[in-house]
Amino acid sequence: MLTKGDKYLIVFIIIISLLSLVYVNKSALNYNKKYISIQVDGKEIKKIIFDKNIIGKTIPIKTEFGYNLIEIGDEKVRVIEADCPDKLDVKQGYISKVGEVIVCLPNKLVIEIKGIDDERDVDYISY
Repeated sequence: MLTKGDKYLIVFIIIISLLSLVYVNKSALNYNKKYISIQVDGKEIKKIIFDKNIIGKTIPIKTEFGYNLIEIGDEKVRVIEADCPDKLDVKQGYISKVGEVIVCLPNKLVIEIKGIDDERDVDYISY
């Protein structure tokens, strides 16, 4: 049997959970700029800020582990070519939201979209 205090506790926990969910969603989607982080074998090799000038550009990533060709769209990125056997990274298509990733395990490649509140958070931009 639930007491009056138990009911208040349940309502309080539900309210706190909903407020936390709203806060997390707002902070996760509230970025002034996004950038692409390209990592090979756990090490970041390139950071690219989305810009109108790079729409349609392709970036070859050739390493000792394999080859991938990345295409940058309007606030989105995808792998269009890879020498891995399953080509799951190519089949995945575009990613555009902060936190989304493309992974090519055979080539040890990770492409992730990250958000920045201030350009000073990005160490360098290479293309």
